[in-house]
Amino acid sequence: MIFYLFNCSMDYSAKLTWLFIIMLVPVPGTILLWYTQVNFGHRAITKRIESLISDTKDKLSQKERVINAPELVQSGTDDLCCYLNRSGCFPIYDNTKVTYFPSGEDKFEAMLRELQKAEKFIFLEYFIVEEGYMWGRILAILAEKAKQGVEVRFMYDGMCEVKLLTHDYPKRLEKLGIKCKAFSPIRPFVSTHYNYRDHRKILVIDGKVAFNGGVNLADEYINKIERFGHWKDTAVMLRGEAVQSFTLMFLQMWNITEREPQWDSYLTLPDETTQEDGYAMPFGDCPLEKDKVGEMVYMDILNRAKTYVHIMTPYLILDNELETALKFAAQRGVDVKLILPGISDNKVAFALAKTHYKELISAGVKLYEYTPGFVHAKVFVSDDEKAVIGTINLDYRSLYHHFECATYLYQKPCIANIETDFEDTLSKCREVTPETIRNEKLGYKLLGGAMKVIAPLM
Repeated sequence: MIFYLFNCSMDYSAKLTWLFIIMLVPVPGTILLWYTQVNFGHRAITKRIESLISDTKDKLSQKERVINAPELVQSGTDDLCCYLNRSGCFPIYDNTKVTYFPSGEDKFEAMLRELQKAEKFIFLEYFIVEEGYMWGRILAILAEKAKQGVEVRFMYDGMCEVKLLTHDYPKRLEKLGIKCKAFSPIRPFVSTHYNYRDHRKILVIDGKVAFNGGVNLADEYINKIERFGHWKDTAVMLRGEAVQSFTLMFLQMWNITEREPQWDSYLTLPDETTQEDGYAMPFGDCPLEKDKVGEMVYMDILNRAKTYVHIMTPYLILDNELETALKFAAQRGVDVKLILPGISDNKVAFALAKTHYKELISAGVKLYEYTPGFVHAKVFVSDDEKAVIGTINLDYRSLYHHFECATYLYQKPCIANIETDFEDTLSKCREVTPETIRNEKLGYKLLGGAMKVIAPLM
């Protein structure tokens, strides 16, 4: 297994972790490594997803006029677009208006308005849903729309059944006329399949409007209740042709368990043309593929940046490649700033993030902690012309093990709003300095150092 480990394509940080485990407990460690690599329990879903992607590769066409636009070619953005659209599922679009929401509260109010307008179908796919004020308001609209004949589908990650929802929740919603299912619900048998969670947040209405970002369907995301101080989150709303990509992403996940998938009746262009400068490219990331799509997008932004890259992320558990990209960007003069939580929702993750502080700061990366509370936003913005808003955190879970999605923006008017929001959030942060690192609580130092050896497995 050690020879296998050195010759496989696994990330080197993960290889070191497995070597450490095998060194401590040779036989159990070897068996555990073998078990995770044979991927018992999810070969069927891998094959099914590959089939669905193959079946839909020609459903969305890439306009040559768009991909060959001079500004995309000159900036090298067309290369990234070609990479993301290798499956044929993620074209880049021009006829799309994008609205940025600097808080969960703003997104929630817009969601309610747009849901009321639904006439044909509503698709929701969320990592977390919890009964309360936010979900109650949304569910009331969904039930009313279902009575009016609107097709409503709702999918949530199966981990919600552990502590948030009852196992019969889909049946409860079906009584309201809502088609509902849990992705990979927890069952009493051992499988590596449970390691791959649906971390996406998608709402599509009539193929005309789509929402994406970090905001789940629970009250802390709109600060209706307080869990870790003020909850800072972000989202975007798309109106126009790019909505098709989110429709397709939802249907691909929904149809994993469907015998006769339906596509064409939902993948239609909006009747009205939406004109706005710039380009939008929704994309997804599947953990069952070898490519780390989300990480590649982030590294492309870092490597091409000329002036600045500003980032908001709730977690900072980096592999060597991403840490190198952050440091290299700063070392060549790019203003690299990261906003992290001041109050974390996970002490282990918080401690692990702090293990990267010294290396990053010594390379010129500037780190800040949001003093009012918890940052859950996943934001990259660069040079007043590029941005990514979505669900992809800077940790192993998001980059390696979760189904994720995001919206890549180029030269969109809302990018100015994203940067303004970053600067406003920055004004509420404390800067991390060598002195604050030295004065960090001993408990965090010990916990971070101890857990770093198994960080790739978290």
